[in-house]
This record gives sequence, structure tokens and C-alpha cells, in this order.
Amino acid sequence: MRARLALYSAQIEHEHREILLKDKHPTFLKISPKGTVPVLITKAGDLIEESMDIMKWALDNNDPEHLLSTSSDTYFNSFISIVDNNFKIHLDGYKYSRDDDKNKIKYRDEACKFLNELNLKLAKNNWLMANDPKICDLAILPFIRQFANVDNNWFSNQPWPNIHRWLNSFLESNRFLSIMYKYKKWEIGHSPIHIKKFSL
Repeated sequence: MRARLALYSAQIEHEHREILLKDKHPTFLKISPKGTVPVLITKAGDLIEESMDIMKWALDNNDPEHLLSTSSDTYFNSFISIVDNNFKIHLDGYKYSRDDDKNKIKYRDEACKFLNELNLKLAKNNWLMANDPKICDLAILPFIRQFANVDNNWFSNQPWPNIHRWLNSFLESNRFLSIMYKYKKWEIGHSPIHIKKFSL
């Protein structure tokens, strides 16, 4: 989702190929043997295999909303590091544990430590770094959405009014709604899916 958000925000036209992780096409694995998504191939033939790298590449090319204006901020970089190296681990444990697994609640509680800090941070502005969204918001919100979707009823009853406001603003945005179209799995011979520029 990070990559789609950035390509949308940068208004970069591209060909989209939907990959199922449980049934990866050999052509995809030949291009990117690590077998993870997202993967971007630029017109110059460069291969970009990390979501944050794709976000920065896209917005370096075109950033009409000035989403990168905080990308060099030390706090921004540390926040992204916490999400990618800590929060996501607990999120995956919480998300993929069975309901009767005692560790499920432990993973959730560990993730909540970050969410408590996040809620305080969001008290200062409508978005994390300002009153308009920045790359930091777009990089973190997909994982907050995943966390909320594990148990929406429980999540909505937590004392995180700022997170709830922030997440709802994202979920109701044209940016989010525009990238959520469900595409069929890509196969050789399929007509190319060309994603054109959107109105921001």
C-alpha cells in the first residue's frame, strides 16, 4: 500500500501487475528473486524492492503536495524505524496468532506501547508532522489500519481519539479510496493495466 499511495500522490503513470504472494508467478521471481512486494521497475530499468525506497523515488520525481518536506527530520526517520523494526513485528504476531493463542494479547499489548506514543504525538497537529499529510503519515497509516482491522470493535473502544481521527481521515480520503481497487492476479498474456494520473 505504501507504494500505491506514493505513486498516486506523485501522479506517476505506470503499469500495474497484481501478484499473489501465495502463488508467485515465475516471471516475477525471475525479476525479483527475494519474492516480496512491492517491486518497481523504472523506465531506466532500475529495480526498487523496498516500499520506503519506492515512496522516496516516486516523490523525488514529483511531489505536488510537498509530502517530502519532513523526510530529513530526525524524528521522522526514527519513527519510521520504530514502525518497520518494532511495531510491525508485534502487528504480525497479533494479526496472525489464533484467537486462543495466549501470545496474541502479548503482541497486542506490545504494539499498544507505540500507539500510546502515537496518540500523544497526534494531539499537536491534524497529521503527524503538520496539519497536512506528509510521507510519514502515508508510510505508517497502512499498518495502523491493519492493526485496527484485527479487532475493530476493540480498537474503536481504546482511548486514542487522535489516532481514530487520523485513521478515519485517511480511510475517507480520495487517496486511499482510489488505490483500493481490487485487481485480478497478473498472468502472461493479460492486457496491461495502466494506472493514469489522478486528481489530487
